[in-house]
Amino acid sequence: MPVKWVLYWQPNQGSTVSTQILNEAAQCAESINGVKEGRWKATLNYYKPMLRDQSNHPDLPRDFLGISLADQPSKYYFIIRSQRIVVEADASIQLIMEKLQSYKSKVSLYFDGFQYQLGDFRLRVGRVVPVHSESIRGIVMEVEYLPISSVEKARKVMEEFVEIWHEALSKRSLSGKFVNTELNFGEFGLGDHYTPQHTGVQYAIVMAHMIATVQPVVRG
Repeated sequence: MPVKWVLYWQPNQGSTVSTQILNEAAQCAESINGVKEGRWKATLNYYKPMLRDQSNHPDLPRDFLGISLADQPSKYYFIIRSQRIVVEADASIQLIMEKLQSYKSKVSLYFDGFQYQLGDFRLRVGRVVPVHSESIRGIVMEVEYLPISSVEKARKVMEEFVEIWHEALSKRSLSGKFVNTELNFGEFGLGDHYTPQHTGVQYAIVMAHMIATVQPVVRG
């Protein structure tokens, strides 16, 4: 599977995230000869246990994330950040969890945007929005290098692409920048060969800082 980096938009202090930034990013992709391939979507759920007293069940995770990825529609990925665990399951697990009622989704987010092809790269840029709301909470960008599946071998060319992207975007005088989070995939038991689990872990880390801003808005 091709290597991906998941970046997020970090506004400058005092500024906010808006649809304008998403539009500017889309125009920037086209300005560097990106060919629009269509829309892409993904969803993320923040689960908490349905327990009256968590202390009676100390072995259960206090929370975890579940994510469905656009390029893996038949799968669902769980990430327990506190224990550095990532698990792949069949997409039907979501229905099973609803029936079991052991964990409840407290926050649901979806990613919605466009996909572009730029030579050997695929770029996806989208907004982060709570389900049943149009209030934009963030912007994410996937950069995928199609020829290579080795995390380390792809690093240099990915860094060069992101640098070119930052340079192109800087001409638009936007109040913020896209940030890539350096991760140690080995902590999650993942190797150098890229898998969808690598993508899931990146989304979990990227979204961790957004959950706090979404929670007051969406109530379970």
